Amino acid sequence: MFSTYSTQEPSAFVTSETRREYLLRTGRSRPRFLQGVFPFAGRGIFETVPLNDDLTYVVPAGSVAEIAYVRAGNASDDLIYIALAVNDKPLRYFPLGPKADAHVELAIVETHPSGTRLTVCLAAPRGLTGAIIFDIGLIEIQDGGRE
Repeated sequence: MFSTYSTQEPSAFVTSETRREYLLRTGRSRPRFLQGVFPFAGRGIFETVPLNDDLTYVVPAGSVAEIAYVRAGNASDDLIYIALAVNDKPLRYFPLGPKADAHVELAIVETHPSGTRLTVCLAAPRGLTGAIIFDIGLIEIQDGGRE
């Protein structure tokens, strides 16, 4: 008869970890977050503007950064979108429906070198006011993650 479980001790199992898990475990990277609740006033759906100075991150010298996920909630009554800008150029767009939220774990992750400025921008219909809730996770990797 075949057993459906292992009789080996748990320490005998081989586990693997992702590159991100390895870098965090060895202290070669640190999580960083852009978070908060911020009011906004729309200037037009085609005009992205930085939302708040607290939502800007500059990759420190000797490190690179990767955006791991974006969570956002829209408390307004209309569609808005956020744009993640790299050195003032939009890189990623995330639409948020009225009174809706989104969680996006990025499948394609770009590596941003030291000195890169990442900024959260927002666009909303002219005159629309509301609040947006952010939790954006970054991984700051020292020395580019080289082993």
